[in-house]
Amino acid sequence: MQISIRNLKKFYNDKLILDIEHLNFPNGKITGLVGPNGAGKSTLLNIISGLDQRYSGSVRYDNKNLDEDVLKKMTLVFQKSYLLRRSVYENIEYPLKIRNISKSRREKEVEAMLQKLDITTLRYKKAYLLSGGESQKVALARALIFRPQVLLLDEPTSNIDSDSIKVFEREIVNFNRETGATIIIITHNIRQAEQICDDVIYLEKGRVDRLNEISKSAFGR
Repeated sequence: MQISIRNLKKFYNDKLILDIEHLNFPNGKITGLVGPNGAGKSTLLNIISGLDQRYSGSVRYDNKNLDEDVLKKMTLVFQKSYLLRRSVYENIEYPLKIRNISKSRREKEVEAMLQKLDITTLRYKKAYLLSGGESQKVALARALIFRPQVLLLDEPTSNIDSDSIKVFEREIVNFNRETGATIIIITHNIRQAEQICDDVIYLEKGRVDRLNEISKSAFGR
């Protein structure tokens, strides 16, 4: 899904937070959002996800306005995971359950996702007992399992261990390869942006200052 932004302005009280004349997120690409704290990165992601609809200008999804159909094809993973007070298995299963996927198919897909994220041993553990890295991997598994067309990631690896970061990066790239999903990730880790992103957008004071295309070597891209 291509996401196109035109003449976007976002104010908090009288302060201009975002001022973006023109910006495209290409279909099927991984785009990094980088820039200093307070640049408007999370605000932009909240607008794209539909969480924040108080702005002027337009955000289009494959040339459509935001509607229920578009919302069903997107998901957002936050810097701090918000998990249900249930088991890891039930958290990952939840998006399939509410979509009325059969129990046998749910079991198969959850098991595959547990293996992909290296969290099979956590299957029956309560989500509130997980470490930060474990929580984020479960949050990513829950986001990926229904195969969204748009995956939005708000600094998902900023507070987790290096081994978990490697798994996270690997699965983001694999998911993009397998599904052709459009992925937008906010990161302060320039190395991460260079390794996994096709494009990097630099935001400063709410404006797009630079758009760089990064050539890939990591993960065979």
